[in-house]
This record gives sequence, C-alpha cells and structure tokens, in this order.
Amino acid sequence: MLELVLLTLAGLSALSYLPLTASAPSMWRSGIKTLPLSLFAFVAFWGGGPVWLIVGLTFSALGDFALSCTGSDTRSDTALSRTGSGSAEHAFLLGLVSFAAAHLCYAIMFWGSVETVSWPAIASLAVLALSTEVWLAPYTGALRGPVRGYVLLICVMTGLALSLPAGLRLASVGAVLFLCSDLVLSLQLFRMGQNTWQARGAGYLLWGLYILGQGAILFAFLGRFGEVWGLS
Repeated sequence: MLELVLLTLAGLSALSYLPLTASAPSMWRSGIKTLPLSLFAFVAFWGGGPVWLIVGLTFSALGDFALSCTGSDTRSDTALSRTGSGSAEHAFLLGLVSFAAAHLCYAIMFWGSVETVSWPAIASLAVLALSTEVWLAPYTGALRGPVRGYVLLICVMTGLALSLPAGLRLASVGAVLFLCSDLVLSLQLFRMGQNTWQARGAGYLLWGLYILGQGAILFAFLGRFGEVWGLS
C-alpha cells in the first residue's frame, strides 16, 4: 500500500512539473522536479530492490536537482558551453556527472543479468555514439569532453539493457526511453534557439520520456511489479 501511494505521488509530481519545464529556476520548481526520482529511489529501497537500482535512482534525483537549479534543463542556447564560467557551469557539470553515475549503476546492474550480449544492439549504439561527433560535439564548446564521456556511458548502459533476458524486457524499454530523452535534451540545449516553440515542446517530450524510462527500469527490477505485468 505504501509503495502504491508513493508511486501515485511520484506520478502526480511528474505531471505537476510539466507546466514548469519552461519556467525560470526556483526552489519550488527544483523541489517538484526532484521529487519523482526521490520517491522512485525510496520505493526501490522499501521494496528490497537491487542496491545499484537504489543508488542509480538517487544519483538521478541529484542530477534533476542540479540541472533545475542552473536552468540548463530549459535553456535552449549554447551560452552555458560558450562562457564556461561561474556556478551555472559547475552545477551543470554536477548534473552531468550525476546522471553519468546513474548510467554506470544501471550498467553494472544490467550486466549481472545479461546472458548473451546483443551485438546488433551494440553496433547500432556505436553508430549513434559516433554520429554525435557530427551533430552534437562541435556545438558543445568547453563541455565537449564531458559530453563525449556521457554519450559513451549511456550507449553502454542501453546496449546492456537491450541484451537483458525476456523477463527484464521492461528495463530494455526503459533504457531506450531514457536514451531518447537525453537525445532530445542534447538537441534542446545545443541545437535549438532560445525560447522557441521547438525548445518548449522538447521540454515536455524529454520529461515524459525520462519519467517513463526511469519508471520502467524501476518496475522491471522490483519483482512483484514485474509479476503483475507478466514480465518476470
């Protein structure tokens, strides 16, 4: 019952954040954005989920908070990467490192369940990672190195997720949604004009993909939820 209440609250808070995606940074906005993944992490802990899942969700909540404080999750110009100065860049890097750590946690967790590596998936993701050298890296300025490292980690994580057995297929879907969310975010941050309708629409899309992806990974690795959905 407690888990159901917390998941409902997480869903409501995620919906509440949607109209705030294009708002200026504030503590209220940061709190709303951080709440869903914080609740996911607590549900994973309370439900006896894997340690790597709990830690990964916690790092994700920290990343949400860091990005929301800088406003870099709503800014649609490359000023942050061009200036390379001040607390905004530091907070952005904290968010980037936090999500990279979350991907590493998920990769370790997935690796423990992989029986056969899906080489077609790995090859496809390698092509995607290499393609970012054309459409992303040249636009990231001083953040090029950290962004390259992040791209590598999320592609490795997603490749392992796509190699999971059928009983954990929901986690595979979740990882792909997470990857798509980050692709949209990278376009919003580094390729879209500031305050355009495309950037505002991207904010809604990436948040929805992100929450659904994280929720799918959570459900896949909490056994009884998987049983309810016929996925474990």
